[in-house]
Order: sequence, then C-alpha cells, then structure tokens
Amino acid sequence: MKILVINTGSSSIKYKLFSIDDNSVLVHGNLEKIGEPGGGRHTYVVLSGHSENKILRDEIIPNHTVGLNTIVSLMTHAETGVIKNVSEIDAVGHRVVHGAETFREPTIIDDQVLDAIRENVPLAPLHNPANILGIQVARSIFPSAVQVAVFDTAFHHTIPPKAYLYALPYKLYTTLKIRRYGFHGTSHHYVAGEAARLLQKPLSELNLITIHLGNGGSVTAIAKGKSVDTSMGMTPLEGLIMGTRSGDIDPSIPHFLASNADMSIEEINTLLNKESGLKGICGMNDMRDIVLASEQGNPQAITALEMYTYRIKKYIGAYLAVLGTVHAIVFTAGIGEHAPQIRSRVCEGMEKLGIDLDTTKNLAARDIAREIQTDGSATRIFVIPTDEELDIARETLKLLT
Repeated sequence: MKILVINTGSSSIKYKLFSIDDNSVLVHGNLEKIGEPGGGRHTYVVLSGHSENKILRDEIIPNHTVGLNTIVSLMTHAETGVIKNVSEIDAVGHRVVHGAETFREPTIIDDQVLDAIRENVPLAPLHNPANILGIQVARSIFPSAVQVAVFDTAFHHTIPPKAYLYALPYKLYTTLKIRRYGFHGTSHHYVAGEAARLLQKPLSELNLITIHLGNGGSVTAIAKGKSVDTSMGMTPLEGLIMGTRSGDIDPSIPHFLASNADMSIEEINTLLNKESGLKGICGMNDMRDIVLASEQGNPQAITALEMYTYRIKKYIGAYLAVLGTVHAIVFTAGIGEHAPQIRSRVCEGMEKLGIDLDTTKNLAARDIAREIQTDGSATRIFVIPTDEELDIARETLKLLT
C-alpha cells in the first residue's frame, strides 16, 4: 500500500510518498515559488535503503495543477520514478491547517467535507485556501485514491473550555466560534508518541510538555496523552515569539497603532504576522543568523534571543503548574532539534523545578531521538525529530483499514 502525503501552501507543495508495507519513504520533495514569474525550484529526492538521489530543477510552474503533475511525472518516469502509474497510490493524506470545531479527527474527503473546510476559511485565510486547492488538484490527478484531510487543530480538541475560551462575551464564541484552537497538532501528536516509545510507557499514562520550535513555534501541555492546553490560539499568531510573528502582546496595541500611527487593520495584521517576532526585534528571522550575530556582540540579536527563550521558559513554568507532574519535556522542529544554544537558555535555572540539562549531551549533534538531561534530573528532556508527514500517513491509514 502506498500513501502520498501533501502539504500545499499558497506557492508551494511539500510531499512524501510512503510504502506502508515496509514503513519506508520512497520519495520526498518540495516544489517552491509556484506562480512566480522568475520560475520555481523543485527538489525531488528518491530514497533507496541508506542512499538517496537528489534532483534539483529550476522551472516555471504557473499553477498548482502543473506543479502536482510535474511531481507525478518524476514519480512515474522510467529513470526517476518509484511507481509505474498513479493508480498505485492508494490514498492521499492532506495537511489542512484549520478544522475549527467541525473536524475533531482525520476525515475522508468528499464534496460535503470540502464545503465544510471552505466554511472555515475565515479562521485561516492564509492557509485553508491553499489546502483546499491542493485537495482539488489531487482529486483530479488521483481519481482512484482515497483523499483524507488531517487537521492541525484536531489534536487540540481535548482542551477543556477553561483553557480554550477567551474572556469575551460568550455569544462571540457561540456565533463566531472565537476560541483557542491550537496548531502544529500533527507535530505535537507525533513527538508525544515517540516520547512514550522512548519512555516505554503507554502515552495514556504520561504527562508531557512538547515544544515545537521552527519559524513558527508552540508549546503544548499533554495530560495522560491528551492535549489540555497550547500556546497558539484562534490563529497561529498567539503565544511564543516566532520568526516573524509577535506572539502574545497587549490586545490594546492594535487600537493604539490605528489611533496613533494611522495604520489600517490590514497593515496591523501584516505587521504582527510578517514584520514582528525575531525579525521585528533584530531584523533577522533565521535563528542561525541570530545566534551568530549574538556571539559577535550584536545587541539586538542578544535581546532577541533573551526574549525568545524567556517566553518559552514562561510557558514551561505555566504548564508545569497545569500538569503538576511532568514525565518529560520534548524539543522538536528546526530550531528545537538543531539549536543547542536555545535549549540551554530555555532550561537554564530550572534545576529546582526538576529540569536539569546535561551540557555535553545537549551539544552532541545527532539527527535521532535522544535524551539530554543529567542523570539526576527528575524530568526527562528529549530532542525528537518531528515527522508530520509520517503522522499524517498513519492517520490516513487508520481510515483505510
């Protein structure tokens, strides 16, 4: 059985093809800059055992239909292919960012489901339209495959009302569904399962704090295997300081900017989502550049790192109080997996709370799941590479069996 996982953005398609029979990845890739006049970049990687064959192509991709057909042509080509034709693909799993309250678990896509995803576009206007487009294109290209939607928000539907409601008039929740939804659900779900495997205990018996740190970032409190609170809110803007997103701010700031800086709602939204966060503080949003600049004495980079790690530390403290007992803390995603300086700063000074990082283990560069706490640490500390595509493939498989 073969499952193709697709993550469609407004100008990109990320994909990974799994052979479920032997739990292997046949091919993965990323098609970028779709629709841009300067042309796109296609990275196509075929895996065979422990070796890989990478193909890089610069080509003009006018739209997502052409883009997905380009991917299929490589997958089925005599020299670069891993399948003979599209009928070999049994299912296509789609990442869909926002399921709102409509979708609490992965769902087989039909016309009604697609209409319901469209209804949630106001809650994720930057993401859901692209996800819908990917579904529409995939349905036409893979007519015999089962199409499945896996929602970023689904894992967080176990959060109780005391954590997901905002202190606004209740009718705004009942009429407009304004509430905390949370995101990065597939990542938090995947690494929680991997932590349970490493701890050799059922996930249903564990309390965890999972920390997803990429260009976007979120922290989730997991009690007995279920999400009970998370840092992102109704949108991915709330919570941690991120690459270009502000995270938590005083809610009166947008009104102040509108009144005193003559900014429109659209301009303020762009400011908070695309011009703030690390980029707003120090002019950079690549953590590698910021760490280097801080080591060279750049004062704004130093401040950015202090703010970034301080916010993560605050959320860990809050979720320690929420959970009471925490069996493990998990760092994942690009920064969480590859930036030991960040992990060190986050855990610094938390020894009395049972979180004691081992400096040598933390600095060891390895691309596998590993523990980085001292032998005497009451709380285990893991670095676990996330695999959202594998999680989507697994969730898709559940609906086929």
